[in-house]
Amino acid sequence: MSDNSEIKKILIVRLSAIGDCIHTLPLANALRKKYTDAQIDWITEDKAASFIVNNPLLNNVYVLERKKWKNSNNKIQNFKEFMSVINKIRKENYDIVIDTQQLLKSSIIMGLSKGKRKITLDNGRELSFIFANEIIKTGRKQFDINFHVVKRNLEIAKYLGCEDLNIGFVIPDFSEKISESVKEIINKTDKTKKTIVVAPATTWDNKHWQINNWVEVINNFKDECNIIITASEKEKELTSQILLGTGNKNITDLTGKTTLEDLTYVYKNADLIISPDSGSLHTAWASGCRGIISLFFATSADRTAPIGGNYVSISANISCSPCMKKKCRLKDNKNSCTREIKSEEIINIVKKVLQ
Repeated sequence: MSDNSEIKKILIVRLSAIGDCIHTLPLANALRKKYTDAQIDWITEDKAASFIVNNPLLNNVYVLERKKWKNSNNKIQNFKEFMSVINKIRKENYDIVIDTQQLLKSSIIMGLSKGKRKITLDNGRELSFIFANEIIKTGRKQFDINFHVVKRNLEIAKYLGCEDLNIGFVIPDFSEKISESVKEIINKTDKTKKTIVVAPATTWDNKHWQINNWVEVINNFKDECNIIITASEKEKELTSQILLGTGNKNITDLTGKTTLEDLTYVYKNADLIISPDSGSLHTAWASGCRGIISLFFATSADRTAPIGGNYVSISANISCSPCMKKKCRLKDNKNSCTREIKSEEIINIVKKVLQ
């Protein structure tokens, strides 16, 4: 381990996605507790910026406008804007630049940064080590299904002398960004009942729970609890099918009606969220939702499930799960892991969590 006594400027490189940036926040929290007077900055992409920009843990945030650049035909202008961000970083002469993403693109940014110490963990992807001059030896694979990604990131904090390695989230104050309509909906819920948020959508087909299971869980609790369903507008077909099965009675449908900032308010004021491995799940964890039930099929609960608190994770009991693959490799019985967890099991867990 190198001398950490003269650390004054730190840059964290974590570009995307929302859940991955959330899983990096405890590292920023540990660094801030150790290096109270240091300048701690972060470079991210626009998709994941909400939890990073204006975060009290950080001094400065650089945002790469990837969505805008992707939709632009002016490649030269895109490159100029990218290099403008890089030049701002280079002028800071960071003592330490940390690559937690461990991809070639994040490593290139670390290499361009002119940081004195360029730190990453071992066993990264895509030759991500080539621009690092300090590689922390963990002896674990980057996608070790038995080791939590937050704890992996905290290996960096430990290497840099941080003593408080407890998992803690600090997020920006979104109070002025919460829409009045969402506040009104939450404030009008029946306070004599528990509030359950159902967040069924996720990005991989083999991380989705079966629709009939969502219907059966909701129908079991919709008379005795406040039920709120959340998803983005592009996931409306999924939530519409679920609502159709429930008769759309005693349910508040927020599909397409919330920003990420709104969701933090919804989750923070809920007694329980039920979700597969998704950005919603990790947002609920960071927001401090009182109870969480997470469902894992193709991915590993031991690696990314919320831990601590009144949180329960359930994994599919099938030999090929977790495969950690976006597409099911089975020739027959595709996505069979998503049918392994039954609604009755989740209903019983909900009852225990809400006691």
